[in-house]
Amino acid sequence: MAEPQITVNGQPRPLAGVPAHTNALDFVRGLGLTGAKEGCAEGECGACAVLVARPDGDGSRWAPVNACLVPALALDGQEVVTAEGLGGPDDLHPVQTGLAEAGGSQCGYCTPGFVCSMAAEYYRPDRTPGPDGFDVHAIGGNLCRCTGYRPIRDAACALGSPSPADPLAGRQDRPAPPPAPTRVDGFARPADLAEALALLAEHPDATVLAGSTDWGVEANLRGRRAAYVVAVDRLPELRDLTTGADGVEIGAALTLSEVEAALGDDVPLLAQVWPQFASRLIRNGATIGGNVATASPIGDLAPALLALDARLVLASAAGDREVALAGFFTGYRETVLRPAELVRAVRVPTPLAAHTTFRKIAKRRFDDISSVAVAVALDVVDGTVARARIGLGGVAATPVRALATEAALEGRPWDLDTVEAASAVLAGEGTPIDDQRASAAYRSAMLGNALKAWWDQAWQGGGSA
Repeated sequence: MAEPQITVNGQPRPLAGVPAHTNALDFVRGLGLTGAKEGCAEGECGACAVLVARPDGDGSRWAPVNACLVPALALDGQEVVTAEGLGGPDDLHPVQTGLAEAGGSQCGYCTPGFVCSMAAEYYRPDRTPGPDGFDVHAIGGNLCRCTGYRPIRDAACALGSPSPADPLAGRQDRPAPPPAPTRVDGFARPADLAEALALLAEHPDATVLAGSTDWGVEANLRGRRAAYVVAVDRLPELRDLTTGADGVEIGAALTLSEVEAALGDDVPLLAQVWPQFASRLIRNGATIGGNVATASPIGDLAPALLALDARLVLASAAGDREVALAGFFTGYRETVLRPAELVRAVRVPTPLAAHTTFRKIAKRRFDDISSVAVAVALDVVDGTVARARIGLGGVAATPVRALATEAALEGRPWDLDTVEAASAVLAGEGTPIDDQRASAAYRSAMLGNALKAWWDQAWQGGGSA
């Protein structure tokens, strides 16, 4: 097994002796590449953004990620580009030039992160030059506290196309580096699922690591340290997405950005979730299996998957077993996962419900943690609710199904009277609490408003969602 190393700005950098908890941000700053900064240490501000070469068909793409969350060892064998690798004072990158000319930087603390996120969008193959071609959500995970966003947006929307001689654009024509099997003190990246399960059996206290968007926060802000880390984010058995007659099976190690791109609008409820789920930086790291397995009661994805009647495929040395997501969560951050078992795939059955909505209540419209999340999937036949599934987040110790509300809907005419009666039931679902994001009373009120708001916006006057 080769000695671990990362290629940073085209130069191999050894990882020998790097502790398992050292994140990629501290690693590159230790190399003297201090453009990337630590602002929040939890993936919210984007000051730490760097580019990583990721697989994209037969080629690769530059994906921005939060370096403060990713362990350096998790990037063994990978290619990373920092703001310094994009350009320097004597040879600015077009993104850097655009920001300078538009006045898009004042103190400069956030600028290198913006540069990396903007560069990823700059190199997007199907981007068209001009204000309508740049997806401003590409920089939605980057915060600036002094410049103001107008000049940054102006710089982004004025970008042209990469030069044919641009080496980073040309790099995308070649495959991304394959995952490198890694085995050092306290950290392992197994080559396949069988090896991963064997390592978990050998190290019962191991932490299973995928995108590290949850564990990275624990390590940074709470000083948590794992006795042993098993990285599963690149296991080939966990990275397939297949569509069959019975539904869609999504590999647990696919990032949310990869699932979003692969599914498109095929699962409309999930298509509503993605733009509201954190930021592109986070979705480039977070995996669908990791998001479910962390069992957070305030995650956005679980309510939608509950409304979709999703099931999980759990893998162990004894083989696979399948459980309904509704029975997966057993308590706060607790699940039915057994020792040496992990989530292999998420299954969404078909046919899908004809009418769906996802409503997230948060203090900010984007890049925020939800106070309440409500996902609804309905089948309405001849004006009557034939089937209802409602998933809730933020109102109990776990994500939950609104079973009483579902019962209040099914078999009833889909009209305003039913909506109002079911809304009264929905307001009483869960066990909401007072915390820094919202009061229990507010959460209950938002539950009670969810169905009525959907009715008013999508169904009033004979419309359909």
